[in-house]
Amino acid sequence: MENAQSLPAIGFIGTGLMGAPMARRLAIHGYSVRAWNRTYTKAAALQEYGVGAVSMPETLVSDQDWQAQVLITMLDAGPAVLEIVHGLLPYLHPGMVLIDMSSTKQSEAVEIAAMLRNAGVQMLDCPVSGGVIGAEHGTLALMAGGDAEVFARMKSLLSVFGRPVRVGGHGSGQLAKLCNQLIVGGTIEIVAEALLLAQAGGADPAAVRAALRGGFAESRILEVHGQRMLDRSFLPGGKVRTQHKDMQNILAAAEDAGVALPVTEMVSDIFAKLLQHQPDADHSAAILELEQRNSAHRLGNGPTLLP
Repeated sequence: MENAQSLPAIGFIGTGLMGAPMARRLAIHGYSVRAWNRTYTKAAALQEYGVGAVSMPETLVSDQDWQAQVLITMLDAGPAVLEIVHGLLPYLHPGMVLIDMSSTKQSEAVEIAAMLRNAGVQMLDCPVSGGVIGAEHGTLALMAGGDAEVFARMKSLLSVFGRPVRVGGHGSGQLAKLCNQLIVGGTIEIVAEALLLAQAGGADPAAVRAALRGGFAESRILEVHGQRMLDRSFLPGGKVRTQHKDMQNILAAAEDAGVALPVTEMVSDIFAKLLQHQPDADHSAAILELEQRNSAHRLGNGPTLLP
C-alpha cells in the first residue's frame, strides 16, 4: 500500500451493487473517500467503512475543507453519466481526473472526454467486468481508454479493484466492455441451450455441466450462470435490463464501425423479450425465455427464484 499521505482524495459517484464494494475497497486501502448516491441511504451505509457520504455530488469538489482530486462514476448508463458531468462542470478544476467506470456507449465516452478536456479535466473511460463478487474481492477486469500518461498515473488506484489494462484512446474502454458483454450475453444463451438440450435428450444436465468443466467449453459463464440455471436462482447479480442495454450499445457500436453482428442481433432479441417480463432478474434468466419457446421442457425440478 502506498503512503496514505500521497494518495489522492476520491469522490465516488454511484454506490449501487458494484459501486458500494468498490468504494469500500478504496477506503480499506487507505484512500480518503467520500461518496454520493441518488438514494442517500446507500452512500450513508458506507460510513461504517470510513467512506463519507454527501447529499449533493458537487459537494465532492466544492467543499473548502475537502476536495476530490479524482472522481469515479459508477452509474447505470451513459445518460446518467452525462447528466452528472453536466452538473459538475461549473465546479471542476483543472488537473482533476474523472474515471468513468459505468458501462456506456463508446460515443458517449468520447463526448464526455471532450467536454472535460475543455474544462482542463482528464478522463479515463474504464468499465469493469467480474460482477459483485469481483468488486468485493478486487478481482475485476478493468478496460481503460484514454491517454497513456493518465492511465500510468491512475494504474495504482485502479489496481485496488483488480487488473487494469489500457486498450486505446478515449472510448476504447467502453468498446472493450461491449466486446466483453457480447461474449457474456452470447455465452449465457449458448449455456442455456446446451443445458436444456441435455435434459430434453435424456441426460442429467448437472452431470453434463460437470463433464464439460475443464474442457474447451469451460468458462466462468458455465461455472457461475450454468449453476444458477440448474438451481433456477435468478436473484440479481447482473440484471436483464443491464444486459439488454449493453446489447443495444453493442449494435450501435457495430453500426458505427460498419460491421454486421448476426449472433448479437439474435441474443439482443432474447433479452428484449426478457426485459418485458423480468427486467430485474439475473441475466442467467435467459433460460426462462428459452423455456418459453420450448414449452414442453423445463430445466430442473426446483422452484424458480426471482426478484
